[in-house]
Amino acid sequence: MPARIVQIFLPESQIGQLETILPRHTRRFRRESVPGEHEKYSCIVQQRYTERLLVDLDEAFGHIPSFTTYVAELEAVLPPLQENADTELPLSRDLPPPTWLERFFSRDRLSTDEIYDDIEDSLKLRPSYLLTVTLSAIIAGLGMRSGQTAVVIGAMIIAPLLGPTMGLALAATVGNWKLGSQAMVTLAVGSALAVLAGIAIGVIATIDPLTPELRNRTLVQPSDVALALACGGAGVLAFSRGASLSLVGVMVAVALVPPLTAAGIYTGAGYPAAGANALFLFTVNLVCVNVAGILTFLFQGLPPKSWRMTASIILVWLLILTLLMSMMAGTIFLDIGSWDSLIGNIAPAE
Repeated sequence: MPARIVQIFLPESQIGQLETILPRHTRRFRRESVPGEHEKYSCIVQQRYTERLLVDLDEAFGHIPSFTTYVAELEAVLPPLQENADTELPLSRDLPPPTWLERFFSRDRLSTDEIYDDIEDSLKLRPSYLLTVTLSAIIAGLGMRSGQTAVVIGAMIIAPLLGPTMGLALAATVGNWKLGSQAMVTLAVGSALAVLAGIAIGVIATIDPLTPELRNRTLVQPSDVALALACGGAGVLAFSRGASLSLVGVMVAVALVPPLTAAGIYTGAGYPAAGANALFLFTVNLVCVNVAGILTFLFQGLPPKSWRMTASIILVWLLILTLLMSMMAGTIFLDIGSWDSLIGNIAPAE
């Protein structure tokens, strides 16, 4: 059973209130005396109870400057923690009991604070991030140009845009504007670098516009929408359970990095219509990943600060997705915006 050890440092005067909070979240805690006027409590907490324990601690003691809490993952606990209806810890009286759906989706996920910590580093515009995005785009571009699928997959695994994408979905879910703006800036800079790297490849190298690995990034089909929605949901499920960004990367990067690089390659090679189509695919995928990501975060029980705000953001994403799908339908059924007529008569490069 996934568990956390939570260490709490509090002034001795607050111990009485703390000992009324802990039994609601854990049955195993121990008090230790430390130098000074503080007491230390070490608690073994099931992963699914960590979220609500941290919320209660913050509400009760967050205003105390000397209050500190540390959370660490436990590899094993003996005797093991049992999880069943008889051992379930009750909520406070003013909260309704969780439904079976809430229990199912939230039982194994990390707490919101742990998810924040995992995402925070990936949202900073560091030289390593800029270099990683550029190299990933170059690898993807050269792989698509030569039709080497394995090379393109290698670029997907690097997944430099995964952190900002997950950060954008998380910010929309919990209503954190600061996190959202930071994720948007990081994602925008990374996307621009990927396009610029593609443009450089398109200008320098000889490009066959009919290469399947490239051309597939300019065709938007209903299956691409389903793929992006599945990527967003699967990515959030894995990420919120502690999987590393590199392991989750292939699920989300498949929908983001290659289209951006393809848009740059086609633009640099003199096919701006094809580049626009690749950019359109990236936009569809980004919107779908965020819609699925937000809904998955909500299913897992992440607490929004304002349901009205979160619902409004989801509605905006859905309206954008509806508009994009209308444009996609026009391309498929009415041949609006198709670029086949522009390159259809070009023979493949020797």
